Amino acid sequence: MSVSSQNLWIKNPLSVFTANESDARGGIVVADGKIIELVTAGGKPSSKVDTIYDASRQVLLPGLVNTHHHLYQTLTRAFPPALNKRLFPWLQTLYPVWAKLQPEMLSVATQMGLAELMLSGCTTVADHHYLFPEALTEAIDIQVAAAETVGSRVMLTRGSMSLGQDQGGLPPQSTVQSDEAILKDCERVIQCYHQRGEGARVQIALAPCSPFSVTTELMKQTAALARRHGVRLHTHLGETADEDDFCVKTFGLRPVDYLESVDWLHEDAWLAHGIHFDDGEVRRLGAAKIGISHCPSSNMILASGIARTKELQAAGVRVGIGVDGSSSNDGSNMMQEIRQALLIGRLRYQADEVSHLDALYWGTKGSAQVLGRDDIGELAVGKQADIALFNLDEPRFSGAHDPLAALVICGAHSAERVMIAGQWKVIDGELCGVDMMALGRQHRLAAAALVL
Repeated sequence: MSVSSQNLWIKNPLSVFTANESDARGGIVVADGKIIELVTAGGKPSSKVDTIYDASRQVLLPGLVNTHHHLYQTLTRAFPPALNKRLFPWLQTLYPVWAKLQPEMLSVATQMGLAELMLSGCTTVADHHYLFPEALTEAIDIQVAAAETVGSRVMLTRGSMSLGQDQGGLPPQSTVQSDEAILKDCERVIQCYHQRGEGARVQIALAPCSPFSVTTELMKQTAALARRHGVRLHTHLGETADEDDFCVKTFGLRPVDYLESVDWLHEDAWLAHGIHFDDGEVRRLGAAKIGISHCPSSNMILASGIARTKELQAAGVRVGIGVDGSSSNDGSNMMQEIRQALLIGRLRYQADEVSHLDALYWGTKGSAQVLGRDDIGELAVGKQADIALFNLDEPRFSGAHDPLAALVICGAHSAERVMIAGQWKVIDGELCGVDMMALGRQHRLAAAALVL
């Protein structure tokens, strides 16, 4: 995709969050897909300016970064048989439904989730797809095409499940693959799609679903394969007390001990949820500089618990935010997830111990660090021109005195403008190049067909 070579000054935002304490109150200058200048309060660009965008009504943020999702789950929101269940029975209810996924269903589900996320100011999405029934063996290929249609940056994680119900796992046999088939396809999708270096639009990571759905040998071989190709590792871990009990019963190890036993306790890995860790495990995770995707809405809906975000961060863990799948969140809105991270943080910590700035950091630079990216997630010279602009014209913001705090506390949910690599992707709250009415019709039909 081409980027504009003209210098664009996004001028004098109402407020700005850079994620690095730099002064950009006068705005930013963008050219060739990157940020080339931060303009200080009351200042003017030293760079040549070809075009000016007046941001005086808007709050300027780096593009939000979502570190954990299951985009296919947009097809099973508020699914009655799965409501009001704990994680394991919830999964056992939904696995047989998800096993019926067809290629066209995954395509429309991925497009819908990415579109929702972008409309909320999210420019980069890590998706964890681990369902590969016989009809869906090329799921990652389908998602790459869907992401190109919407225009999002993505880290698509080639998930896997190899322990079906016959082997003591939770998933139906129709959704699991052999270790050999999994590893072969992991290598294929890396070679086909993984982009390296700054500005990458599509990256691949390898992501066995969880300790209770894959073999120990697959965990080890996946780590070795990922390091051979220089890609990252991802899995669910520490989500529920039931998972802890499963690990102890099955492996004789707590989850972090198990992670170390399969050579995953390294900075090239990030974990979804990461709730149930004791003090010693927090220290070990921090020493390894591992990443944690904090998923507050999902953790609340499934009553999984509250991640120890502040202790994890203080120990050296990279902490980011994940929206998680739309069955355990039922919305794909990154801005709302930042608000949830603040609110659930106030249940674990005192009001002066976690702030809206913490939550914004987790959803931008913190999340970028979780994904191993240093070219996105903040407003700084040389970084990718991925930004989100929010206006505060809605009634919910009336009377707000601190625009940046209002964005989080008063509940912003949709961006007025979104830019990726210097190109506007959302204008006036509308997604460019995507017919949302048509996509919605296709999505509803696919959802209905899946649960028949």
